[in-house]
Amino acid sequence: MAIKVVRNSAGNCVNFVGSSNPVYWNSCLSGEVDSTDAGRVNVVNDIRTIQSGSKVYEFYQIPYTTFKESDGTAFASATECAAYITNQCNVATNTGQFVLSASDTLNFTLDATNTTILVDNGDAYSVNAIRAVATESSHINILQHTGDVAIFTDLRVANASINGSAVNSTLATAVNELNAFFQQSGGASGTAPVITSATTVNLTQGDTLNYELIATNGVAYEWTNLPSGVATVDGNVRKLIGGSSLTEATYTITAKAINYFGQDTETISLVVSAPPFSNTKSIFFENTNYLGANAALLDSTLGRTGNGAGSGDAWSIAFWFKGGTDTAGQTVFYYGSNDVTNGGYVELRYVGGSDRLRLRYGSGSNYIQLSTATDSLPAGSWKHVVVTYDGGTTGASSADVSDYQGRFDIYIDGAVQSTSDTHGNYGWSSAISGQNLRVGRLSSGNYMKGNYVEELAVWGSDQTSNVAAIYNSGSTHDLTALTDSPAHYWRMGDGDTYPNIQDNVGTAHFVMYNMIAADIVTDAP
Repeated sequence: MAIKVVRNSAGNCVNFVGSSNPVYWNSCLSGEVDSTDAGRVNVVNDIRTIQSGSKVYEFYQIPYTTFKESDGTAFASATECAAYITNQCNVATNTGQFVLSASDTLNFTLDATNTTILVDNGDAYSVNAIRAVATESSHINILQHTGDVAIFTDLRVANASINGSAVNSTLATAVNELNAFFQQSGGASGTAPVITSATTVNLTQGDTLNYELIATNGVAYEWTNLPSGVATVDGNVRKLIGGSSLTEATYTITAKAINYFGQDTETISLVVSAPPFSNTKSIFFENTNYLGANAALLDSTLGRTGNGAGSGDAWSIAFWFKGGTDTAGQTVFYYGSNDVTNGGYVELRYVGGSDRLRLRYGSGSNYIQLSTATDSLPAGSWKHVVVTYDGGTTGASSADVSDYQGRFDIYIDGAVQSTSDTHGNYGWSSAISGQNLRVGRLSSGNYMKGNYVEELAVWGSDQTSNVAAIYNSGSTHDLTALTDSPAHYWRMGDGDTYPNIQDNVGTAHFVMYNMIAADIVTDAP
């Protein structure tokens, strides 16, 4: 059976002809398309919804085809139907006056801010905006405060009430009571707003803000010092969104809630924090794969101008490593001369087969060399390596070779290693400067075969006293958060995009050679 939506000629009420529902005041109802079925319509009782605090329906999930316009015209869609119902039931579209019958009642109340007169038919008027007058028929008309435009006519004295209590039965007294109520005054006797929402807001870098300012008795709201990229929601000035582009910092925002009696101002601290550390990737090396970067950018970190002069020439190298099963000698890290026979360099080599690490410092003929024990880097297992150099002299005197060798230490999983130490011609006493900086290759050959490298870092200082902090009990972590941050730090996959491996502290970015994007793998300690 069809239900016609019919507004009376006075424009003050709506009837759903064909249903058992009663006649409704204008501004009591609104239509909406059902959120679960786009072919059905709900009719919401806005007044009862406000009173109960949850949505109250007069019609629920009714097929839109059930409703008709007042002349019987069918609706083309649920959206058109809902809009028509809202239009017919919304007093804002009414251009006439409300002509009240003998049974029509009106109750007037004041909102919590003491600034708005509420009428139980759903109307609302600012204080001092309406007035009551007596009519010749001993009824009451409610007019606009300025002018003679009637809003409600023929209100019976017995049907008028304030805050649920009937006005005086004498017409003149009733009119005076209503006008005294309508003509509220602001000032010190009112209640200023109080902001009650949180004043500290935490946001993870890259996430989007969703914050709403809440204030008791708030009527209007203002923001100042909004960071770039943070804005109010269209139609809801109290709500802030955005902020996904903000960098790690604390941003200070000023919020104001205002009403007719005063304002409350609060400072909102927006604390943007870095995302939690995540380590999920490493670089896989095989065949002729290697990484290369501008070695000269590490001259101030790993380089020196002569025989070691002390702490100013010290350095440390840390990384995670997982070896493969190939038995060849494979260069993990290389810094130094392009001439490996005569020029100085730092080389860390994985000795396949015996599964150990070898450090060579010097040239092919003059060097200091330390080797860890067999199986100290077992194939297929992630191990953490730290190599330190105290910056002292490293060669030229046969009597001091043990001192030269003692300037270096190798740590695996946080523990210092007993090493087999050798030398070539009593060590290396010359300069070392960067011509090549590589992971996975010597000057030529000695490529890694099925190995993984992760979280590579270089310091221009001896980190012996900080090895435990760097190793962190075997849990990978953000090395830049250490008290002594590395001079260069490569995450080796996390945050990187093929073919570039970013230096997260310096500018010595690696390039992946003879590699593919798939060599950035999801295998990490």
